[in-house]
Amino acid sequence: MTTIGIDLGAKNTKVLILKNDKILSTASVLSGFDQKASADEAINRALKKIGMTRGEIKYITATGAGMDAIPFANEKVTEISANARGIYAVYPSVRTVIDVGAEEGRAIRLNENGKVVDFGINEKCAAGAGAFTEAMARALEVDLEKMGELSLKSTKAVPMNAQCTIFAESEVVSLIHQKTPKEDIVRAVHDAIADRITSMARRVGIEKEVALVGGVANNIGFVDAMTRNLGYDLLVPKDPIVPEFISAYGAALLAQDKLNGG
Repeated sequence: MTTIGIDLGAKNTKVLILKNDKILSTASVLSGFDQKASADEAINRALKKIGMTRGEIKYITATGAGMDAIPFANEKVTEISANARGIYAVYPSVRTVIDVGAEEGRAIRLNENGKVVDFGINEKCAAGAGAFTEAMARALEVDLEKMGELSLKSTKAVPMNAQCTIFAESEVVSLIHQKTPKEDIVRAVHDAIADRITSMARRVGIEKEVALVGGVANNIGFVDAMTRNLGYDLLVPKDPIVPEFISAYGAALLAQDKLNGG
């Protein structure tokens, strides 16, 4: 049986096609204003890669901030449920999932069976999500893709006190005028996000092993900041699934579970 998981996030719409536990194809497009059109485009791209048609898909499960804009989904599940199902399939030993996307961060605590015990969400605050990094990259005139590598070159911790993107931009400008090296400012940016995310996760309760997922998990500077903040290494998915597709993977698995009577 073939299923599709759609994660319609604030910035990107991710699609994953699954058949009998095997990942066949993935695709990601910008969510844009017309979220249904974005979902259609992502599905068509993923299908085209493997020469399949929509008629071969048995079940579609949607998740993400824009899931209600997808009328053709057979089922809709929360990001919490999708994250839990996806990460448990990759790392059964994980007890805490930290997911940081473009506009939201969340922490989920799981039991030994992969069931959700508790969760917390850092919403409506860009200072704890990827949008904060993007804003700071613009202020520093640094390519977003280079922020992580630049952060690792830092030799000095610089405090960043602002808890709001607007005030943080002003603080960054002040640091630039003080001739603070860019790598130290970039590290401060990542540390500020890590501090906020870690505080949220600790309220939920952190138990090892801990996995870091979501698009921001691709940023090695942020992974380094989280590792230093927590004091131990984090599991970051690489193969066969990358961090930003964990929710789509979980949605596809939940669709498969549904067809299997689970």
